[in-house]
Amino acid sequence: MNKILEITNLCKSYKDFSLKDVNFSLERGYIMGFIGPNGAGKSTTIKLIMNLIKKDSGQIKIFGLDNRKSEISIKEKIGFVYDENHYYEDLTVQEMKSIISPFYSQWDENLFKKYAKDFGLPLKKQIKHLSKGMKMKFSLAIALSHNAELLIMDEPTSGLDPLIRSELLDVLQSLMQDEKKSVFFSTHITSDLDKIADYITLVNNGEVILSKTKDELFDEYCVVKGSKDHLKSDMDNIFIGLRENQFGFEALSQNKNKVIQYLGDSVIIEKPTLEDIMVFSTRRSDQHDPSY
Repeated sequence: MNKILEITNLCKSYKDFSLKDVNFSLERGYIMGFIGPNGAGKSTTIKLIMNLIKKDSGQIKIFGLDNRKSEISIKEKIGFVYDENHYYEDLTVQEMKSIISPFYSQWDENLFKKYAKDFGLPLKKQIKHLSKGMKMKFSLAIALSHNAELLIMDEPTSGLDPLIRSELLDVLQSLMQDEKKSVFFSTHITSDLDKIADYITLVNNGEVILSKTKDELFDEYCVVKGSKDHLKSDMDNIFIGLRENQFGFEALSQNKNKVIQYLGDSVIIEKPTLEDIMVFSTRRSDQHDPSY
């Protein structure tokens, strides 16, 4: 397997939060959705990947190289798109591009011009006057204009209108035609990943809950709905994040076949969304939700 990103036993502790033995990997030519509720550890993991903060233990390999020892050569081949704007607000798009481009030996000016045209970037406009969607498009144009092999995106669609989000997803899907490139897409907007992700890694409270292909998740997991009469003590191990109300229950199961075996057609079995899998899996500790 040709792994473009490999995280092994990664740990980082703060006073009130710890990232604990994080393990996952991403192969070339695929998009990984990195999901979890706010505060789950997504941004901390990305900062560690980018060597912006120091890990306590574990290993991070990008392109097969240690992310600290080979930091400069690695970052030459990484494109970044963040939720927050990190550019000089008083500069124009053209001026900011001219400052950034010399840092990349593989900068392709013609490619930038193409993306600027495709995205409708106003090159002479100050960055502070750009909409959030246009700032994201500028970040994406920069990230894609130096032949990056790994695109790392931290909440890129947060706060964007559906049309801009759809445009971004289209760009990422077209990018995947080049099987040498990969995308690591961190978000809490799971509906975006329903459309484009190949792999899903879910984190909660600093731990990896699951890391599988999206197809595996949809094949294995299901949402189960039924009356409380079907709830038995010996079935607790097949339900995740059980929610009850006066009308019945709703739960996630990781074993669709076992649900069918135990309950047959006496319950409703539905295909889950990624949001279902995230919400139910991260609320295991709150099995009975009176607000549901």
